[in-house]
Amino acid sequence: MDAASSPAARALEHGIAETGLTPTPREMARLEKLVARALPPGADQISPSEFERCVCDVRRKDWASQLMNGARRAGEQWIGKPDILEAVTRMHDPRATPEQLRTLLDDVLAERLRDLGDTPRTVLEAVQADLTDAGQFLSGGQIDRLAQTIAHAFGIGDVAFEAEMLAAERARREEDARIEARADARRRRENDRLRAWEESLVTFEDVPGILHCSPREALRWIAENRLPVARRTPQPDGTEIFAFDPAELRRLRPQLPDWRRGTGTGKPDLDRIPAGNRKVGNAVIARVAALDRYAAHFKTARALKRRITLVTGPTNSGKSYTALNALAGAESGLALAPLRLLAHEFREALLSRGVPASLATGEERIVMSGARHLAATVEMCPFHNPVDVALIDEAQMLADPDRGAAWTAAIMGAPARHLYILGAPDCIPLVRRIAELCDDPLDEITLERKSPLRAATAPVRLNELAPGDAVIAFSRREVLDLRAELLARSRRVAVVYGALSPEVRRAEAARFNDGDAEILVATDAIGMGLNLTIKRVVFSSLRKFDGKQTRELTTQEIKQIGGRAGRYGKHEDGIVAVLSEAGSPTYIRQKLAAPPEPIVELRPLVQPDADIVRAVAEEIESDSLYGVLARIKRAVLRTDDPNYRLADMDQAFEIASALEGVEGLDLTQRWTYAMCPVDERDNGIIRLTRWAADHAAGRAVPPPGTGRLPQPVQAGREELERAEKRHKRLVAWRWLSLRFPEAYPDREMAEDNTVALNDWIEAVLRQQSRVRENQRHERPKSRGRGAQAPKKPVFSTEKSSKDKGKRRRPSR
Repeated sequence: MDAASSPAARALEHGIAETGLTPTPREMARLEKLVARALPPGADQISPSEFERCVCDVRRKDWASQLMNGARRAGEQWIGKPDILEAVTRMHDPRATPEQLRTLLDDVLAERLRDLGDTPRTVLEAVQADLTDAGQFLSGGQIDRLAQTIAHAFGIGDVAFEAEMLAAERARREEDARIEARADARRRRENDRLRAWEESLVTFEDVPGILHCSPREALRWIAENRLPVARRTPQPDGTEIFAFDPAELRRLRPQLPDWRRGTGTGKPDLDRIPAGNRKVGNAVIARVAALDRYAAHFKTARALKRRITLVTGPTNSGKSYTALNALAGAESGLALAPLRLLAHEFREALLSRGVPASLATGEERIVMSGARHLAATVEMCPFHNPVDVALIDEAQMLADPDRGAAWTAAIMGAPARHLYILGAPDCIPLVRRIAELCDDPLDEITLERKSPLRAATAPVRLNELAPGDAVIAFSRREVLDLRAELLARSRRVAVVYGALSPEVRRAEAARFNDGDAEILVATDAIGMGLNLTIKRVVFSSLRKFDGKQTRELTTQEIKQIGGRAGRYGKHEDGIVAVLSEAGSPTYIRQKLAAPPEPIVELRPLVQPDADIVRAVAEEIESDSLYGVLARIKRAVLRTDDPNYRLADMDQAFEIASALEGVEGLDLTQRWTYAMCPVDERDNGIIRLTRWAADHAAGRAVPPPGTGRLPQPVQAGREELERAEKRHKRLVAWRWLSLRFPEAYPDREMAEDNTVALNDWIEAVLRQQSRVRENQRHERPKSRGRGAQAPKKPVFSTEKSSKDKGKRRRPSR
């Protein structure tokens, strides 16, 4: 042995001689470092058992790769990286064979599978649901292998379970295929029906011959809206080509003498068109849907003598205080909020004033005996129960392309004698327009912010963040990245982003407000619905992806989000800043001082409801929701309608399309499913279709489970994201259970699973020291107490975390 060699090198040679192990040249450098760490001071040898432990630490990365490659070759998609890392962690024999490693992996997998549910069938469904969320679908052979694995985990030795699972999966796939085939056939039928009608249309040149009138008379009657134009085709020069339904024109012939004498009505008497097998023109569909006369659809509100008070002002101007006092003082009332969390806050505000109040949200009901006040989300507005006072919050949402139609309906249809509308100054033109369309008198109150808001003079470095700061990012991934960096600096952090449930968001807000967390990292989800004692808002970027493009933040966004700083009574003023290298403080200063951005489009968004869908279906004599929505999209509102715009109905249309092949649901039930909150990016529509098929077949739909929830300290981003997706499934299930309680009966289990997931997610977010999270994000120049090197660096999830970050779409 070379006397000049290091103690570690001598210990390495001694360990090889004592154990008979032969490390590869690639392992030697890493092994020498581990041996050096294991050497007692002044020693040049370690025990054989300690040497073997070092060899195991070196080899675990290769063992993990071997197991992962073997699982992928076998198509075992249900085996994840955490399973493999746990298996190799349990191996303490450096001479391990592939068979021994696989045995350990099977043991780990069996433990996890048993944690997923009480029965093999429940476990199989849970595993498949997780894979579906990840966009992975198993073949028959893979189902067979998974069934065998689950049978082994539960100690089932015969093949009956496997055969049962295969038969059930085969039946499910056959049913899916039948549903899709029926859906294709019915969509083709509806499209052919619409195409045949369009091909039957005639141009203006044919109108005089059909009506036995002169061209001049035909032009006059078109100008007087007597002749229904079936289709308008815009031309590049701005003109339109009109097309007419000849069948409708022929039915109008008996009215021509009255029109010539000037005694006829201004519009054709379309109600006199007889029912039967007929082609119904778009003009008739538009009349039935009546979206061009949307305000008249809300008969209860129109029967009341309503008065509207519009209260506008920036964040922290006290808009809700006066309205809540008026609401509490009324004999009956209604408070409509944009979020379930805010609906709860409105109810609590009424209760604190001694006013009994019930609650109605998409997935929850609290009925208080004798209560004449209701707090609800905007979409749950009761249009047929008159009240004395109502308030509608966040009216600037009228311009939101996804939910704006719900605000239009609520403001037009809220059956209140006195309606308070609260919002940012941006909403003033739209609310004025709606009040005009409803013929309601409008009073306007403008409030100023109670505490000053100013822009910071310089950018803020990450290590300059102080207690009471809120850092704003625009994706879940960026929020978790920033959280990890701050944890690595030993900062206490709370987080808020859109994928979290209202309960978790509220708990995180409470940790921040109570001082348990120094810094809040959040998306723009904090712009509504949370009471936060923020001193300074710090933007991590001045650009965001809005679902279509990456763009600069608007004036309203900076004011709405930045305005959360400087809560009145807690801070003297509020400060809005930007992180270093993320943008210029000058841009923020300009936006804070800018007037509201002008709203170019003043036509409120509208969409059909169940009554309108039924009326159109009856008119076209179709029970196809797909066909009804196709006609509504094409017919009910002209693109140049002076008063209204049709809201985006793409998701409802896609759900309706998928449901075409499900037999046994009536039109109203299909429309209810089309309104269910699902995330199509997570295969939500596929899952919804299967639930609907079970419902139609009379099979009870069980609530989604929680899946395996590891110890919070051991949970990484993958487990957190999986839990958030499960929570979304439960939201959709609970939403449907309120509407179809017989098909979705086990609500108590769903509530228990929801609570379990919320508690677990909150426990994960409370962790203030997470080795795996910190390792990826720690910076060598600024390591704090929370950024020590991990004990098992070979298990770094660095590569997979980066890959996930590249693949994940930004989300709120």
